[in-house]
Amino acid sequence: MLGSGFKLSYLYFDKQFNNIRFILIFLHQNSIHNMSEEKKESPPPNQSEEQKHPNNKKKPGMVAVTRVVLLLSVIVFIWYIYADRITPYTDQARITELIQPITPRVSGYVTDVRVKLNSVVKANDILFGLDTTTFVLNINKAKANLDNATQQIGAQGANVQAAASSVGVAKAQLDRAQRSYDRTQRILSKNPGAVSQADIDRVETSLSQATEKLYSAEANLVKAQEQLGATGNDNAQLRLAISELEKAELDYSYTTIYAANDGFIESFNIDIGYYAQAGQPLATLVSKQDIWIQADFKENNLSNMKVGDQVLFILDVAPGKIFEGKVRGIGHGVESGNPVNRGGLPSIGSTSTWLRDPQRFPVTIAFDNKEAFDLCRAGGQADVVVLTGNHKLLNRLAHWRIWINTWLSYVR
Repeated sequence: MLGSGFKLSYLYFDKQFNNIRFILIFLHQNSIHNMSEEKKESPPPNQSEEQKHPNNKKKPGMVAVTRVVLLLSVIVFIWYIYADRITPYTDQARITELIQPITPRVSGYVTDVRVKLNSVVKANDILFGLDTTTFVLNINKAKANLDNATQQIGAQGANVQAAASSVGVAKAQLDRAQRSYDRTQRILSKNPGAVSQADIDRVETSLSQATEKLYSAEANLVKAQEQLGATGNDNAQLRLAISELEKAELDYSYTTIYAANDGFIESFNIDIGYYAQAGQPLATLVSKQDIWIQADFKENNLSNMKVGDQVLFILDVAPGKIFEGKVRGIGHGVESGNPVNRGGLPSIGSTSTWLRDPQRFPVTIAFDNKEAFDLCRAGGQADVVVLTGNHKLLNRLAHWRIWINTWLSYVR
């Protein structure tokens, strides 16, 4: 109940219109009441003025108090109008941190667990270990495939050399057959009857066979070279075998799961023997690499706000302390709730309330205070006020306002 009373006293600043209206109604009813009392109590004509109006001494004091309250309400209302744009304030702010699911890249049974729920971890700390038996076998298999590929490449290289030698032999045979044919043609040109027809057929056949053998040897050489492919490290079979070995070794390295950043372990409920599936989270790491505050400001609060403006904020976890930060970013859009109806007509929502709810936009608040970093928890609440310019009076009032709120954190 005490916390609700402080909360209502704070909400007073957001309801100045209602306060003024209640005061005017009170004054009006008071005047009507006084007039009715004067009519009911008509004093005899021979009474003195003090006897006729015994409450006159009390009325000036009540009127003065009423006027002071009315004046203060008007002043606070005017301050509220200016402060809402010059030093905007919101209590709808949350601490935001990077949430990283701890996800294995390979599947396997968990054989090592080195963290517990809410454990503090540092970057590159070992969190979990998976069974490595299958991955060791894959590495051995990949090494054997690499040796086999090396042997095949050697054999294919020897085939290329053999095919090249065959091409040399075929060329020599063709050269001899060509000389025999040329010699026979010279003899026939001088003495047509000197060589029998059988000898002429034999020489021509030998030349044709030698030519075909050369073509065949050259084709076999090309085939052997294509089977071998590129030489050295550019060989496709060698590169494939090396890649398979590297993949097997990489999968083996994934059996040890490390922390990506400093942070805390959350959402953790597994133990040794649990079967981890690739792509399925084992736990959650709340990273401390980057922490910021997302403050949801009303749309009219953004008229003077810009990136780099000074920010004062308080945390519910640290009553009595005020921290400083800067505006890091201002949201440019939010979900309106009316998606585009392609192929149809837009659907427009309406409200029947007297005053529409103000639209809020997220504003990112950055800070580098180590004490605030250590106190922050993802999802924690904060109150934020932005100082949009060098307005000494309004800035001082804003500082007092958030100073009061930080002490009210004790009773929230």
